[in-house]
Amino acid sequence: MGEVKFFFGPNHPGMHGNFSVHMYVEGDTVVRAKPVPGFLHRGFEKLMERRLWYQNLALVPRICVPEPDINEMCYAMGIEKLAGVEVPERAQWIRMIILELARIANHFMSFAGIGGPLGLYTGPFWGVADRDKILDIFESLTGARIYHMYIVPGGVRKDMPPKIQDMILKTLEYIESRLDDYDNIIFKNRIVHTRLKGIALLDRNTALEMGVTGIGIRATGVPYDIRKIDPYLFYDKVEFEVPVATEGDAYSRLRLKFLEIPQSIKIIKQALEKMPEGKVNVPISEGNALRFRVPKGQVYVHVEATRGEYGYFIVSDGGEKPYRVTIRGASYPQTLYGIEKYLPGTRIEDVPIWLDTMGICSPEVDR
Repeated sequence: MGEVKFFFGPNHPGMHGNFSVHMYVEGDTVVRAKPVPGFLHRGFEKLMERRLWYQNLALVPRICVPEPDINEMCYAMGIEKLAGVEVPERAQWIRMIILELARIANHFMSFAGIGGPLGLYTGPFWGVADRDKILDIFESLTGARIYHMYIVPGGVRKDMPPKIQDMILKTLEYIESRLDDYDNIIFKNRIVHTRLKGIALLDRNTALEMGVTGIGIRATGVPYDIRKIDPYLFYDKVEFEVPVATEGDAYSRLRLKFLEIPQSIKIIKQALEKMPEGKVNVPISEGNALRFRVPKGQVYVHVEATRGEYGYFIVSDGGEKPYRVTIRGASYPQTLYGIEKYLPGTRIEDVPIWLDTMGICSPEVDR
């Protein structure tokens, strides 16, 4: 039988976002694969050059729908470094709480996403429902469930409302009570072991060669985490561990996401305890707050997203708009390079597992 071409996405339950992979198969095995981006292209980076610094606050979260807050954080960090602005301590603790809540929500979404390729549908039902409880917190805190536009240059948009701390702690207590259930239904499940262990292997040298970070590199035994090696906010003032594995397969990548949830809970609880009263934002410059200017210069800032290192390179010419913004999407290496080079050899039924556990996020390519 000759080579047959298949289209995987953009509309496929195993595909995350508007992205496609053209697969050429012989029998049940992929022999060639070509990533096909472009379905989502909005020109985020060029759009940012044509908008005021402040207007971009509504644009940047859309670069990663499952985890929008990292874009707000990077964009704000970059502007603050260029402007030499010191963010109030309370705002920095609040930002940490937001980012770790978003990390937990994203991991729940991963448990939901992997359920389709595995045929294990309890994961999607549980993952989506429990993620929704964190979105309830975001709605109470920021007024929005997905695109918060809450982390702004100079701090956060407004202070935390009364009783939100109780809501956060109750939700964390609920999540902790659910972890044994997730462990039993997903990670001790024979279907999951059979379908994920030894599948979609990514060894350490390949991960390093491609520039894979986050869960992908940590699953090969490398404890690379921006929160530890280049701490931002107050990550150097809280205690937490970075789980690692050595197998480099789909199971270990999914398992690491599960093990990160208790660590994020630990960080949030410490942040709530250490957070002082006080201001939550400062102006970037004098004059109209909506048309602030950023001093001339360039800067690279990065944070640890759920999928790895997420960075912004920002250039300012001293005007009201960015001169240039370039974004390092965490999943960019494995999406653009990994699919073409390393997806061949994968069986057809394992392709969605490969894509899901590699953390593909198509807007990071179509940026």
